[in-house]
Amino acid sequence: MAHFILLTKLTSDGVKTIKNNPDRIAEVNHEMEQIGLKVHHQWATLGRYDFVSVVEADTAEAMAKASIELGSRGTTVNETLAAIPSEDFAGSL
Repeated sequence: MAHFILLTKLTSDGVKTIKNNPDRIAEVNHEMEQIGLKVHHQWATLGRYDFVSVVEADTAEAMAKASIELGSRGTTVNETLAAIPSEDFAGSL
């Protein structure tokens, strides 16, 4: 399993959705699990991104597919970063 950092910025439609239905955040996390991601941590953040999530997927391709699915809804713009444990990174040098 591979870990990824999912940086999420809400669109104006996304802001309206969350404002009208705060439970939508938990619903989306459940939907992410249905499309093959495991959400380990998630924070609402102030600044450039509205949410930062640590997720796990079987492969980078599975993560890419999930990112496209989430982005196609028009409520978020996502940036995905591959996360390599520092011990693994150091061991590869």
